Amino acid sequence: MKLKILHLYPKEMNLYGDHGNILTLVKRCEWRGIRAEVIAHEPGEPIPNDVDIIFGGGGQDSNQNTIEDDLRKIAPKLKELVEADVPTLVVCGLYQLFGAYFQTAEGHKIDGINILDLYTVAGKNRLIGNVVIDTEDFGEIVGYENHSGLTRLGQNVKPLGTISKGYGNNGDDELEGARYHNCIGTYLHGPILPKNPRLADYLIAKALERQAGKPIKLEHLNDTAENRAHKVAATRPQ
Repeated sequence: MKLKILHLYPKEMNLYGDHGNILTLVKRCEWRGIRAEVIAHEPGEPIPNDVDIIFGGGGQDSNQNTIEDDLRKIAPKLKELVEADVPTLVVCGLYQLFGAYFQTAEGHKIDGINILDLYTVAGKNRLIGNVVIDTEDFGEIVGYENHSGLTRLGQNVKPLGTISKGYGNNGDDELEGARYHNCIGTYLHGPILPKNPRLADYLIAKALERQAGKPIKLEHLNDTAENRAHKVAATRPQ
């Protein structure tokens, strides 16, 4: 078995250790005897047709400006892949740009690619700290947020989870992240996947299921270290 993982803008969008999500996916595949090939996409390059997982991280507003034109060019292909249920994880900056738009504090509107039914407007204050959210499918998820964007969800997405610690999408509706098909958007850095192995395995399992055309039960891994890291993160003050 082999999975192709598309890493969007690894140079521009790699804030707070987001590259660790790629490392987690690769290692959890390797530990199960699954080959994992990482395809890095930078501005000006084409998008492969046959990717199995898509990941994109966060970046500063200036980095979002850098990738804006290229992201718009590859948007039709990304939409096609998401609509075809390719498992996708986008964090912070790319989470925002998968929506309708991100409006900066200066009033500049960066157009998104409308894969996720949401929009983001920069707030006056940054939302910073440790986060714990409760989810229906993945149990408790932990992470770290640092963003000024205030994200509002539309009717065609559902939240990743509800906040029990932290601010989440906007600091007032107690929601964090967004889900559409097998696409997940979130503000959680840290990176998110090493301390939340159930979420990592969801992406891997969905990718394998698309290949096989049937449900897949992943080989069990010893997640003692991952669960210990999760527990420590969950007990940290906000």
